[in-house]
This record gives sequence, C-alpha cells and structure tokens, in this order.
Amino acid sequence: MSNFVRLIIACVIMGAAVTMAGFGLWGWGIPVLFIGGIFLLSFFFNENMIIAQYFLRKENQEKSEEWLLKIKDYEKELHKNQWGYYNLLIGLIESRKSPMKSEKYFKKALSLGMRMSHNTALAKLSLAGISMAKRNKREAQMYLTEAAKDDKNKLLADQIKMMKGQMAQMDKQVVRGYRNF
Repeated sequence: MSNFVRLIIACVIMGAAVTMAGFGLWGWGIPVLFIGGIFLLSFFFNENMIIAQYFLRKENQEKSEEWLLKIKDYEKELHKNQWGYYNLLIGLIESRKSPMKSEKYFKKALSLGMRMSHNTALAKLSLAGISMAKRNKREAQMYLTEAAKDDKNKLLADQIKMMKGQMAQMDKQVVRGYRNF
C-alpha cells in the first residue's frame, strides 16, 4: 500500500473518531482514534521494515528477506527518511550471501542518509570489510576511520578494533608473500 493511501486512511479514521466523540459516542470514538493513530504511525514506520529488523536481530535471514521483499517500490511505500535504512537492511542480508554485491546497497544507504550515526558507522564498517576483501587498503582505512568517527556511542568499537587487527595482519601477509619469492 502506498504511503499516500496510508495517510488518507489515517485522516479519514481520525476524522470519524472526532465525529463520534462530537456526537457523544466516546466509547467508540477513543478506540477508533487509537486505530487512526496506528495508521498514522504506519506512515512513518513501515510494518514490513519493523518485522524485517526483528528477524534480522534474531538472525533469521530468510524471514527478514521475505518481509523486505514485500516492499515492491520503496520510494512509494516508505517515508523518505526510511529509504537509507531499507538499503542498509538489503545490504546486510545480501552481504551474508555475496559480500561484493552488497557494496552498492551500502553506498546507496550512505548517499540517501540515515539519522542514527551508529547505522552510518555500520554501513561504513561493512564497506571497509568489502574493501579489505578487494585488497584496497587505502579505501578500507578511510571507511574504518569514518566508521570510528560515526560510532559516537561505541557500539561498534569491538568490531572496529577487530577490523584494524585484520588490516595489520593483511600487511604482514603481504610482506611475507614478497619475501618468499
């Protein structure tokens, strides 16, 4: 259902609730007002995204992907603030299957923008991992430092430290590789 239709339905239901309360039907007006509020909330927070995030936290990739694929055209069905998060979730799911293909989703999520800095840090950390897999150390280092800046609450501090250790190990492997020849 498009976001515009949700907004119209919410306005109609809330108008009906106000009308019921105006005619003295308070017992029906208040529950209908709550139902209208739920429809209004679904304008800002899509239920498919919420359920997909739930399954992603429970590490059930198949269910999460199933719920995200129910969103056919994210530009019509989601509020503009959710576009970046949608691409981030698709990128996280895709990164488990084929990490190199998920790069475009993370870059698009960053270009669309996300409100929470730790989500931006997560996208940059994922891009750093992809860059390391491509053996592009400079780009990986850039994404890693940006991720460390964006991780203000230190939610990803352990992952960033681990990634830096892997980069140091990558340097040692390259040096060893050249000495063996």
